[in-house]
Amino acid sequence: MTWWNTALAELASRWSIVRILPRAGTGSVAGLAVINVLLGALPVVFVVATSAVLGRVPEAVGGGSGSPAWRSMLALFAVAAAAFVGQQIVAPFQVSLGELVARRIDGQMFDELMAAALRSRGIAPLEDQQALQDLRAAVDEVQYGFQSPGQACAGLLALGARYVQLVGYAVVIAVAFAWWAALALVVVVLLFRYGQRNGIRRYSRLRYALDGPERKIDYLRDLGIQPPAGKEIRIFGLAGWLASTLEQAYRAWLAPLWVARRRLYLWPFLWYALVGLALAGMVFAFTGMAAADQLTLTGFALVMQASLGALRLSEFYPEADNQIAVGMTAYEAVQRFAARVDAYPAEVRDGAPVHDGVVTETAVPDPVSTIHFDRVSFSYPRQDRLVFDSIDLTIPVGRCTAIVGLNGAGKTTLVKLLARLYEPTSGAIRVDGVDIRTYPVVGWRRKLGVIFQDFAKYEISAAANIGYGAIDAADDHEGIVMAARSAGIADELERLPRRLDTPLTKQVAGGTDLSGGQWQRVALARALFALRHGSPVVVLDEPTASLDVRAEARFFDEFAELTQGATTLLISHRFSTVRQADHIVVLEDGRVVEQGSHHELITLDGRYARLFRLQADRFTDVAQPEEVAR
Repeated sequence: MTWWNTALAELASRWSIVRILPRAGTGSVAGLAVINVLLGALPVVFVVATSAVLGRVPEAVGGGSGSPAWRSMLALFAVAAAAFVGQQIVAPFQVSLGELVARRIDGQMFDELMAAALRSRGIAPLEDQQALQDLRAAVDEVQYGFQSPGQACAGLLALGARYVQLVGYAVVIAVAFAWWAALALVVVVLLFRYGQRNGIRRYSRLRYALDGPERKIDYLRDLGIQPPAGKEIRIFGLAGWLASTLEQAYRAWLAPLWVARRRLYLWPFLWYALVGLALAGMVFAFTGMAAADQLTLTGFALVMQASLGALRLSEFYPEADNQIAVGMTAYEAVQRFAARVDAYPAEVRDGAPVHDGVVTETAVPDPVSTIHFDRVSFSYPRQDRLVFDSIDLTIPVGRCTAIVGLNGAGKTTLVKLLARLYEPTSGAIRVDGVDIRTYPVVGWRRKLGVIFQDFAKYEISAAANIGYGAIDAADDHEGIVMAARSAGIADELERLPRRLDTPLTKQVAGGTDLSGGQWQRVALARALFALRHGSPVVVLDEPTASLDVRAEARFFDEFAELTQGATTLLISHRFSTVRQADHIVVLEDGRVVEQGSHHELITLDGRYARLFRLQADRFTDVAQPEEVAR
């Protein structure tokens, strides 16, 4: 029953296309359907008219140029010419209207992808590798629109032209010769079409399964042609390595495709060819035998032209086949991504209750006394390992707190929980005794200004890069300038071609890029702008990790000075750079192992003191063993 299952899968795929067709608009879909019916009918009209012309030739020649037979032949010739010219006129409209239908649907597909990506309150779905694979597969096709869901819809309508032709040719053969001959040719065409569609569909699914190797090829290819790696490729002589690695990656990707192509196309099509040749040969043999006694010249021409036209319809359809197979794979990826987002627990999705308490609709108050991680436990979705196990941590409001620890200690996870990008598995984060989950998530996040280690570098103006710290006040130009000045980046930005209106990207005319240190200053200005506009809690999650110890220490010292009186949280794996903080918390394996001021922790002579001395010795160029997790 494999063929039956394949047919059902094909039918389900086509039905899913039909279901999204209305997104293109009734008028566009109806217009494209009419055009495709015309494109299917006109070749049949051409075959009938030219066959009739051929049948009239002997009589017309015998009667002369003024005879009724001559005039009848000319009229039929005019019909044939009109059918031919009509195809040339209508065909461009098929392309144009098909593109319109595709773009309208793909635009909505992209909106659907964005809605799915943004409707999760947290970021768990965007850190799910399976979800990201579906997202990449969908975006690749939807974004560029070559074999997208919209093109699949246009391709499905384009199939109408092909099958109208097939039906027309079958009717002509049945009327002019025999119904069984028409049926035999239809079977031959559908047999080959089954092979084409089944092969392409399975081939496209294999391509999706090989997404990882294909992305490796894309990465290596981009590495060789994009500027960032150009210097090192030349300096270290990596061109030969890059070329050979790219060749190996291509071969590793192509090898299973070659095997699958032989399996899907070579051997099945040998059988299709044998059956098709037998049926078609039988039709032509019987037509030849009947030609002398049963068929007129017109009838013979009709049967021959219609048979050849029908057989041509068994070929690959460039306007539909790949578009439908690959486009529907992309649409399935869109649906899978949305389903993966919706499959996450309620606490990471907008609009869903997050706990047994009542979410208040009032404005979120500023913290007054403490931010308390009250016996918080947490593990990432679909993972058993606890990052935090009943952690108890109090962050004093209005002071600078540093969270330090080696890589993997849970520092960034702590920030994600505070920003409600994830929710605790158990326990609660309380502000002045109130669980922050009782506040609207958007309102709570407006109280935070967070700059992560991988902070966003928006390819827009410098002013907007800073203003995005408080989007509701992004038109506060004076505040943006003050934030830039406080962050020590104003002078550099003023020297840009269009000053603060300069796009921070070389991808647009008049734009420029910044150095790593300058970008970090812009990120700091963004946090200060958020502080200026009502975000009383500012968090820096290792945005200076790429700097050396001296530069990072200066950066944190400046930040602490600029944010005096605010609640600030500094995250670092370097113990020697945060000694100016009012309160220092040492994390290890998801637990608070020490906390206090720098002086108190040094006096304690525990974990902090030992690691501080090790890293401080390196800071003063004294050789010491390195105890920093890699």
